[in-house]
Amino acid sequence: MFYFVKTPGWLRRLYKECLWSIPGNEKKIYLTFDDGPHPTITPFVLDQLKTFNAKATFFCIGKNVMAYPDVYKNIINEGHVVGNHSFSHLNGWKTSNIKYQNDVKLACDHIDSNLFRPPYGRIKRSQLQQLENPPFNMTTIMWTVLSADFDETISGKRCLQNVLKYSMPGAIIVFHDSEKANERLRYTLPEVLHYYSKEGYEFEGICVSSLK
Repeated sequence: MFYFVKTPGWLRRLYKECLWSIPGNEKKIYLTFDDGPHPTITPFVLDQLKTFNAKATFFCIGKNVMAYPDVYKNIINEGHVVGNHSFSHLNGWKTSNIKYQNDVKLACDHIDSNLFRPPYGRIKRSQLQQLENPPFNMTTIMWTVLSADFDETISGKRCLQNVLKYSMPGAIIVFHDSEKANERLRYTLPEVLHYYSKEGYEFEGICVSSLK
């Protein structure tokens, strides 16, 4: 499995219309969680965030919102931001534009957000342009650091090292509230929250309007 833990500069420049970090010198970190909601893992995440008075952004899959509407409502009720992660987690590189667009549109029926994160981070430029324009008018949110909690070949300690090594003020960090990531997430998330809280960081949800 190949992936970049820290997003390289050339990739950020290639997709410069996407948001890869939040500019600024304040000690703020932006935790994001992909692939939920999940009936037990998402509540664990919410409990951990509440313990540290932290806010985050949850990029939800439409079909999971349909399956667990109460968990989705709890994310919003606890003051977190939600984003669209498509309806059925399609790989944009392997999907026709019309099918991709329809899948995101279906997710819009269940997720009220103008934030979008492409599954796997894989999206064609033509698809990106479609989502930036009406009727979607979405901002595509990528990331600064992958915790790699989805990688079943590494340990929770390695995930933690990934985050601590490459994060800095304004970093957007990816976790997953999913079955595949569960074991590493449960180890890493409390450690990350504890470490950065002790270092004086705040955890915030992503608000694009405040950046304009």
